[in-house]
Amino acid sequence: MLSPGTTVQADPPAPVVRLPRRRGIEFTLLVVAVLLSVYGYCAVGLARTGSVPPGAAGYGAGLGVLALLAHLAVRLRAPCADPLLLPIAVLLNGLGLVLIYRLDLETPGDRAAPTQLVWSTLGVGLFIAVVVLLRDHRVLQRYTYVSVVTALALLVLPIFFPSVNGARIWIRIAGFSIQPGEFAKVMLALFFAGYLAANRNALAYTGRRVWLLQLPTGRVLGPILAVWLLSVGVLVLERDLGTSLLFFGLFVILLYVATGRTGWIAVGLLLAACGAFAVGWLEPHVHSRVEDWLHPFASIEAGRGPNQLAQSLFAFAAGGFLGTGLGAGHSVLIGFAVKSDFILATAGEELGLAGLSAIFILYGLLVERGIRAGLVLRDPFGRLLAVGLSSILALQVFVIAGGVTGLIPLTGMAMPFLAQGGSSVVTNWIIVALLMRLSDSARGRSEEEQPTGEVAS
Repeated sequence: MLSPGTTVQADPPAPVVRLPRRRGIEFTLLVVAVLLSVYGYCAVGLARTGSVPPGAAGYGAGLGVLALLAHLAVRLRAPCADPLLLPIAVLLNGLGLVLIYRLDLETPGDRAAPTQLVWSTLGVGLFIAVVVLLRDHRVLQRYTYVSVVTALALLVLPIFFPSVNGARIWIRIAGFSIQPGEFAKVMLALFFAGYLAANRNALAYTGRRVWLLQLPTGRVLGPILAVWLLSVGVLVLERDLGTSLLFFGLFVILLYVATGRTGWIAVGLLLAACGAFAVGWLEPHVHSRVEDWLHPFASIEAGRGPNQLAQSLFAFAAGGFLGTGLGAGHSVLIGFAVKSDFILATAGEELGLAGLSAIFILYGLLVERGIRAGLVLRDPFGRLLAVGLSSILALQVFVIAGGVTGLIPLTGMAMPFLAQGGSSVVTNWIIVALLMRLSDSARGRSEEEQPTGEVAS
């Protein structure tokens, strides 16, 4: 015991541990990403013409300036953001430009690389705008219902325009075309995250228990279920089944994350299987793709030559482990979708299994870092939004890679950052910008919430 009058010396406050911001690491990785992209560009020229392409310096300078501007925006406005997200996006975008340029050499009448570079520049510009102007991601929760109205409007618009390759997913005006469904993905992710965050307790603990699943009341589950059914129904009418599958997966994943009920995963898989069977059996356009998936070499056996899926499989097989080398493949034989749906076949043939694995690792890191930011965040909206945006990227990669390799039936979607498509690359840059803001909030608040020590009395 202490005698009366004894003074107790307070422990000195514990020093606040500053988390490393790692912007120097990000800059170094950006330099590596730009150099690898320029190397790929030069390798294509050396393989095709025996000399370095005349535009190599301009390409490297342009990509480097875009990367530097994005880095400066992050350094100034999101100093605690994850240092891997931006370099991975720059490397994937740079590799996509290299692959499209390589295929342009085979199709001189249809050059897509210059247009893709313009869209990439616009995407980086929007990335900078989001990072600079959006100071707190929680502001977005105020626009939950505005987001869903905007998403449904974007999904409905293509119905009034002619179909392209059997699907009504484009808006074409005066030679300018966009794919509204790409932007609707982000809007629906915002809506799902905002609504589920506001109603997560009611979804998890109210309602009636049926088998292994706690079903919420219709008042709570009804609005989000109606929005999902409307969005998927519109996409089925437009024959955009790849995006409808993505929306379904996003809905189930976020519902599981919000409630913690594993039964939603089982129900989601069951409904997905039933829906895929019904659509694949009743819809002729989808049924033909299912037949191609089940019998990829049937056209060869019938004497009509290889179809797109068969040519894609031949390209992967020709690549082997190390690939034929950039510029030395023959994936252009795939046909009209070689720069979009089947861009991964070119990567598989010319970079081989090793290069393809490296690309998948980059995508895996991008998704993992986004989910990690969500796990650190304390607010439910930020956590759900981070998981939702990361899931969009993961589901796209799975659907596209599975389709071109024959794992699942082929659906028309764009490989993030790699494939030709302005709407896709712009949307993906917006997703990365939001993940940067979320990761900055996660690491910044972790630093602020560290204990500073207690004083005894």
